[in-house]
Amino acid sequence: MAPTISMPTTTGLNVRVHERRVVADGVVAIELRAVDGYELSPFAAGSHIDVELPVRDAHGHFIVRQYSLCNDPAEHDRYVIGVGRDVNTRGGSAYLHDELKVGDIVHISTPRNHFQLYEAAPSSVLVAGGIGVTPLLAMARRLSALGQSWTLYYCARAPERAAFLDELKVLPGRVIPVFDGVPGGAPIDFARVMADAPADAHLYCCGPTTLMEAFERAAATREPGSVHVEWFKPRPVPTNSNISADAQGEFTVKLAHSGVTLTVPQQKSILDVLIEAGIAVQYSCCDGVCGTCETRVLEGVPDHRDSVLLGEDANATDRIMVCVSRCAGASLTLDL
Repeated sequence: MAPTISMPTTTGLNVRVHERRVVADGVVAIELRAVDGYELSPFAAGSHIDVELPVRDAHGHFIVRQYSLCNDPAEHDRYVIGVGRDVNTRGGSAYLHDELKVGDIVHISTPRNHFQLYEAAPSSVLVAGGIGVTPLLAMARRLSALGQSWTLYYCARAPERAAFLDELKVLPGRVIPVFDGVPGGAPIDFARVMADAPADAHLYCCGPTTLMEAFERAAATREPGSVHVEWFKPRPVPTNSNISADAQGEFTVKLAHSGVTLTVPQQKSILDVLIEAGIAVQYSCCDGVCGTCETRVLEGVPDHRDSVLLGEDANATDRIMVCVSRCAGASLTLDL
């Protein structure tokens, strides 16, 4: 009997591994279908799902990892994710590459989207780095279905490491491979990318930290609402220099519904303290990437250190990712 993998930290559904295939060196595509054949929840391009795995975290819970959906959003019978083998894996990618089999049943969340595609843009410029291509592949599929103009720059060390490249090339858009690990190859020229991008284009980037940082620097002069990024590893977020040294350390968190007040020391996160106090809170990545632990703030000013609240949302004071963000003062009151 195929093993069933589940945990109580997220709501969602059980799906069966319908197919696994190698799509590049170190990358597997995993197709998931509903256990009893019903339609899956619809998703928009840029969405991801949480996948629960039987590898335990520091709290003794099974870990949850986020993977972007890369198949056509018009499909309602399957979800397809691409998983790159992470050399610094904490167990997630290794399990999916080495142990997960066709027929296994896993528990996943319904799709969520913090990387939304602006479908009305006259043109779109997509920049993918390695496995960061997965949400952009879904975007390219959707833009193609809409008849919209798009260009995708695909950065990888070599062609054999560029997952889904053949699938991209058959779409009616412009695909520009950028291979910097081959003879004569060079890193992407972001100055040229920005110069070639129409003034009214929307730009998207997903990939490793160095690529993302270079993209954000190059796109700094573009209209903020037209630049979109998704970090799949924690974003280097500098601590707010206007926050006092005292505020960088210990602070208190008041829970509005339970009436409990908790102290958050410098070496622990709000999430750590909530879990230790037995407070039920949804969480997943613990890196400020997925948005699962977003919690409403009733009083106080958050010090955002996550990779979800970016751009126009970066100064939001009504919510916080409790896994990594802290308090910009002495106290926060949360809607818990």
